[in-house]
Amino acid sequence: MKPLKCLRAALRLLIMLVLSSQALFAQIPLAVDAFNHKLTATPQSQLLDVRTPGEYAQGHLAQSHNFDIKDPVFVQKLATLDKDKPVYVYCLSGGRSGQAAKLLVQNGFKEVYDMQGGFLKWSSANMPFEKDEKAVSEPTGMSQEAFQKLIASDKPVLIDFFAKWCAPCQKMLPTIHKLTEEYKGKAIIETIDYDKNKALAQSLQVDEIPVFLLYKKGKLLWRGIGLMPEKEFRTVIEENM
Repeated sequence: MKPLKCLRAALRLLIMLVLSSQALFAQIPLAVDAFNHKLTATPQSQLLDVRTPGEYAQGHLAQSHNFDIKDPVFVQKLATLDKDKPVYVYCLSGGRSGQAAKLLVQNGFKEVYDMQGGFLKWSSANMPFEKDEKAVSEPTGMSQEAFQKLIASDKPVLIDFFAKWCAPCQKMLPTIHKLTEEYKGKAIIETIDYDKNKALAQSLQVDEIPVFLLYKKGKLLWRGIGLMPEKEFRTVIEENM
């Protein structure tokens, strides 16, 4: 009986490995340039933007479908696409498109390309896009003048660009809040909502979030991206106090 049990276990493991390798092959991450090249070279491509309708209206790739991944009927909407044709998917920075790509593979789509860095990378690379001219303008947020005044301080100024929908941003917020209290009076730590400050973010070449910028007397001294250890923030702040 033991050899039979071992054989069954080995078969289950083999099946899992095969399915896993198939899923990895079907879900292919591509940098912006490669994504654009392959999309252009694919005559019957299906292009999917998984952001909110509001984000889509502010700017999107031409001929893209807008299926908000947060929509309760997102999976049902996927059924309107052809599973035998390639699907190209993107969001703002890559997090939501990664989730969507997995769902596409799980629902039987054979070839899924996920744009790494999303619309942030696409637009910062000056790639073409369209927008709804009737879309309501978003709040301007912090002005350039206010930002320049903020970073002109002779104390270290740590800027955190975040978004409410960005999971890594939310994971970093407790650390940022802790540091804000700890360095009160010694350093300035400011969180800036990307969605409300897109013009400012673009002027600072912010094409990924979360991004952290450390200034002193108006000069950019350090830049960090993504999930970062608390220790690194402490080091860079204290080195510039």
